[in-house]
Amino acid sequence: MPQKLSTINAEELLSFPLPPIRFIIDGLLPQGLHILAGAPKIGKSWLALTLCLCVAKGEPLWSFAAQQCSVLYLCLEDSYQRIRCRLLDLTEDAPDTLHFSIIAEQLHGGLEQQIERFLLEHPDTGLVVIDTLQRVRGSGDSGNPYANDYRDIGALKALADKHRIAILLVHHIRKLKSDDPMDMISGTNGISGATDTNFVLMKTSRSKSTATLYCTGRDIEYRELNLEFGSETHFWNLLSDNSPSVEQPDGQMLSLLSALLRQQSQISATAATLLKIIDPTNAEGLTPNLLSRQIRKNVDTLGKNGIMVSFRKSNGERLICLKRADRDANITTANTDPIDPAAVLHQ
Repeated sequence: MPQKLSTINAEELLSFPLPPIRFIIDGLLPQGLHILAGAPKIGKSWLALTLCLCVAKGEPLWSFAAQQCSVLYLCLEDSYQRIRCRLLDLTEDAPDTLHFSIIAEQLHGGLEQQIERFLLEHPDTGLVVIDTLQRVRGSGDSGNPYANDYRDIGALKALADKHRIAILLVHHIRKLKSDDPMDMISGTNGISGATDTNFVLMKTSRSKSTATLYCTGRDIEYRELNLEFGSETHFWNLLSDNSPSVEQPDGQMLSLLSALLRQQSQISATAATLLKIIDPTNAEGLTPNLLSRQIRKNVDTLGKNGIMVSFRKSNGERLICLKRADRDANITTANTDPIDPAAVLHQ
């Protein structure tokens, strides 16, 4: 008999804290499965290697901050000699947290277990790059290419989600042109539709040094990054970014919340009450809904600034709970205990 579905209702989902999405590169590369697609010899591998170096060193990629962690780069179309030459072209200070392999098993034939073994040995790993996707795919069932694509992508996505890491697949685009760059990703929609983020690197002419990196995904804003490849540096330089500014907690809001928590180590209040406390004259022009939305969208950013956030419901009211990260103060108000996610999920 099939197991009972494990469910959670909407009210409970809004009430208990969930870990924020982990970004390996802020605003650009979150946890999950991602595709970097482009024409052959366009510079995808140079971009992938640069990305790996930035993450392993904890240095920004263009204007995007990177979370420092270990990186595994499966460069399956290269030799160690070629990778060493590329590294020397990019840096003379390669970190020991960036690991390479030029041989790996195929999907459903041991690759997943190899990656999990590496993660066990290097638990601080946050990024795995597979260059290229086609190198780790088997022949599959020729009668159903969509099912094959979805199965392969699904296996890698499950691996990324299980370990909360980013897996980036370097892939090719089809020769057939399209007005939508995402439609040019090689394969069926089982590939482009099942990933969390798709990046397509395209030139208007192969002889040009400029290209556009089209970025779209479930957890990032759509953006087009205009890049230029340096023939001497082998680095893709950012020329422009067309993305509108992403809604973030601005400096003034952080200042207001920090000032509040300097006076008291924690507070639980509705958005309306909280707004009256931190901005009694409405000088910032915020509404309760806007304040609540900004706080919810930026739990991770606030945490990095020493403000821990959680949410709960008490007596029919939705409360925002703020707590200074350097204090261990426990809220003991009656009837306001936060929901236990484990209890909810195993009812």
